[in-house]
Amino acid sequence: MKVLQVIPGLETGGAERTTIEVAQALVRDGHEALVASEGGAMEAELAAVGGELIRLPLASKNLFTLLNNASRLKALINARNIDIVHARSRAPAWSALRAVQGTNAKFVTTYHGTYNAKSGLKRFYNSVMARGDRVIANSEFIRDHIVTEHGLPAEAITVIPRGVDVDRFEMTEMVRQRGRDLATEWALPERRFIAVLPARLTRWKGQLVAIEALGRMKAEGLDVPVLILVGGDQGRTGYREEIEWLIGRHELENTVWLVGHCNDMPAAFSLADVALNPSTDPEAFGRTAAEASAAGLPVIVADHGGAREVVEDGVTGWRTLPGDAGALAKTLQVAMELDIAARQAKGQAGRQRVLQRFTVSSLQTSTLRVYRELLE
Repeated sequence: MKVLQVIPGLETGGAERTTIEVAQALVRDGHEALVASEGGAMEAELAAVGGELIRLPLASKNLFTLLNNASRLKALINARNIDIVHARSRAPAWSALRAVQGTNAKFVTTYHGTYNAKSGLKRFYNSVMARGDRVIANSEFIRDHIVTEHGLPAEAITVIPRGVDVDRFEMTEMVRQRGRDLATEWALPERRFIAVLPARLTRWKGQLVAIEALGRMKAEGLDVPVLILVGGDQGRTGYREEIEWLIGRHELENTVWLVGHCNDMPAAFSLADVALNPSTDPEAFGRTAAEASAAGLPVIVADHGGAREVVEDGVTGWRTLPGDAGALAKTLQVAMELDIAARQAKGQAGRQRVLQRFTVSSLQTSTLRVYRELLE
């Protein structure tokens, strides 16, 4: 097979990571893996797995650029005898849909997010992601969203969840040593219960909900966990300042740590007793919840979106009412009252759930199966 994946850039993110993982599987099985993109920080990873980058301005939504990209993609399809074009984002998907017309190439889309539509025009723009010869959803939640938004029958959608590199998140002694080094670097207090919230600093990820939950626990005279907010603000300085203001309002300066972006999440998870994913908007999949589970942590998630498929309530962690700081505070209290063995049992149950449902290997196998079935 010759497969061309199209995506705006290769800087960072779930769709970009999946692009590289599928390229890796294609090359490993003797196929050709091309990626049309503007490129970015992950270019070296694509090259390392044997993928080929075709540099095109695919991030642009300008109509003239979209049409030019369609012509360039069509020429590429014909010149390289591409069998499948797999679109992972809306702007390049419109160019790819036009490009495959009149060729022998098949068109596949992966619906990576909810792509909220506030108008008929936006819904039409989003609809390209439901126009593939095969349409992939990265969670059952997204499958149901496609059915509701675009009227596609559920049986016409293939659910392939995001994959987690479970070996990377295994808690080996080497990972734990890196964690101890991080604890020193971050000047974390010793012998305190630690909750980690891994997410970029943006409002819908729920950092304010978590801080408010700690504030309520403190006001009630309860033990309060250390909360590590792992993630950069990516230029959202106003939101970061709001987080800092709320920390000060609840006098949590010695309780909440803002440590910025971390390149070693396994080490960060090794420091924690529980992980949080209190997003106020539904996650398309819930990657950080799955990674925390792979690291053997019980996880508290907001009870909506794809994250509720990752966490089995009461077994691998807990689900709480989205946006409800009081509910999160009560659940944190439950987690803190468990003994270490009980928390570890939930964490190990979570890792087993990930191993059974959410591995990179499973994602790769399922995606290549879609390609083969389509060509057959």
